[in-house]
Amino acid sequence: MNIPSLRSRKRARIEIIPLIDVIFFLLATFMMVSLSMVKNNGIKVNLPAAATSAPQEHNDRMTISVTKDGDLFFNKEELQLDKLPARLTQLKAEQSDPKVFINGDEKAFFGAAVEVLDDLRQAGITKVAIDTKLKP
Repeated sequence: MNIPSLRSRKRARIEIIPLIDVIFFLLATFMMVSLSMVKNNGIKVNLPAAATSAPQEHNDRMTISVTKDGDLFFNKEELQLDKLPARLTQLKAEQSDPKVFINGDEKAFFGAAVEVLDDLRQAGITKVAIDTKLKP
């Protein structure tokens, strides 16, 4: 006599639904982390707030930072104000149409920011933006 066994009828199978859930979770996590990684060329300063600020594309850009103490940084390299025109002339020679962001502390001396802007104009750099944060 042949007695049917319950074990012989059950076959091993892979549950696909939990696997898809895990894959989508990992994909979403990876996307959120990669989108939040913004390359910051300038040093960390307390940006001024503006109600009309809008996000700008930060690809292939140079950043000139002015701290509240009046120190000047070209990307993250400290630079004296009198050396800035030569550095900007070199930048203009390397790139035909460079983009420059002025990244200044809200308590920075306004005269230093104006001098930076003036040096940019004298070097022939026309694509200039000022970094701000959105006013709450």
